Amino acid sequence: MMGDQNPITEERILAILDRVKDPEIPVISLIDLGVVNGIDVSASGAVTVTITPTYTGCPAMDVMKADILTELGNAGIEDVRVELVLAPAWSTDRITEGGKRKLKEYGIAPPETTADIRALKGKAPIVECPQCGSEDTVMLSAFGSTACKALWKCNTCLEPFDQFKCL
Repeated sequence: MMGDQNPITEERILAILDRVKDPEIPVISLIDLGVVNGIDVSASGAVTVTITPTYTGCPAMDVMKADILTELGNAGIEDVRVELVLAPAWSTDRITEGGKRKLKEYGIAPPETTADIRALKGKAPIVECPQCGSEDTVMLSAFGSTACKALWKCNTCLEPFDQFKCL
């Protein structure tokens, strides 16, 4: 039972959920990734968290749900439902600037801010190497370690790296 010292508020839930990491990219929280779509706290203190997958069929959603329930339970918040919603659809525009910085520091090139017009003209996008900052990079595969990332190689430092695709 929560006392007045720790009321169940949306702000408190957000702070707790910021500790829940993406199971595939453990450096970024579900908040920074933009997967948390909404939080509702009822008058009785029941909490509903809605999450949106980065793509339909994302296998990490069950782990995310379990991690949300565990983290909120550890904070003494027991009456919790986690709902998966597909609309509005997730896009890389939902990743916070802090999340993009964390991805780059982790060695994953963050997505472009918006879809690249060069794709419509059949030209490859320019992706900066997260290791050395060079733009002399080449895509090796449209799919990297997960379906939402592509595999790239830097021609300057010769290091391979994932790029979070712009969706």
